[in-house]
Amino acid sequence: MPTHVYRVTKYDPADRDEHGHYHGPEDVVSDHGEVEAAYLQAVAAFAADTGVDHLVVREPGIPSLAHFGVEPAREDFGLDGLFPSGRDGFHDGARVPLDVALGLVRVMLRDGGAWCRLEVEDTFAVHVGWDQYLYISSDRACAEALARTRALGLFPERLAASPYAFGAGEEADEPGVQRPADDAFWADLRAAVAAGRAGILEEMYLEGASRWHHLTDDTVGPVRAGLAPRARLAVWPPLSADVDAVLGALPADGLVEGVWQGADGLVHSAIADEEAFPELTARMSGARAAAFLSVYADERVPLCTAVMPDRDGVLRARWRT
Repeated sequence: MPTHVYRVTKYDPADRDEHGHYHGPEDVVSDHGEVEAAYLQAVAAFAADTGVDHLVVREPGIPSLAHFGVEPAREDFGLDGLFPSGRDGFHDGARVPLDVALGLVRVMLRDGGAWCRLEVEDTFAVHVGWDQYLYISSDRACAEALARTRALGLFPERLAASPYAFGAGEEADEPGVQRPADDAFWADLRAAVAAGRAGILEEMYLEGASRWHHLTDDTVGPVRAGLAPRARLAVWPPLSADVDAVLGALPADGLVEGVWQGADGLVHSAIADEEAFPELTARMSGARAAAFLSVYADERVPLCTAVMPDRDGVLRARWRT
């Protein structure tokens, strides 16, 4: 990672106590105005000092089960209008110009939608944390950018590392070697589908968002061709055609994910707790086939998992299934 790391905030260090906790007058939400603009100008100044005009999106995500941001969740996750190709342009490995990167920083500062890391490998990184904490890393000292940031009324503070760098938190403890979804994986999947062991594919194209695909010998190829770059994949057994039996096995309470194939042939899913069970079962009652899956990590065990490599066959995605 770049060695010059700064925490950039609107919080004056003079208003911190001996434990580093801030007790000054600044609010933890964006003003959507001059202060927010100053944050974006600071990022632009550090990028210019580093010689960077594009950044790469890493580990992108959207809110899923719950939204913990201090601002209301946005229906479009703040992404509409940012990408020429639409929301599909937001994926791991997407190379975006600086103006789009600054738009993503704005979305994250407003804390109501999408989140990602923005990086240029070993050269530059921008991470947005809680409460308007911005972390900028560069392989250069960026003296001009530091002066510009202070002139904007912000406070850059030198750190050893960004707490939001990949592997700095729970990610560092994730075990195992990730399998690439290469030709060998797809050959194994075809064999599992033909034998009746595999029937649906979960495509986790963003953190917090999945698409589901029905697998047959005829659909494996088209499904593979349509997957998002660097998507995480999970293979599941076929759905049950005995929909009544599936619905009859719904637990009395808890949180479950219903997965079903509709009359249109497409696979749908929805997560619900006991209060929403009647609505979920009503949606699933006319399905061709269905299943319930646990949403709890230690109970959610697919047949196998993999991650899509890049077009050159190299697995560059860092996240794991």
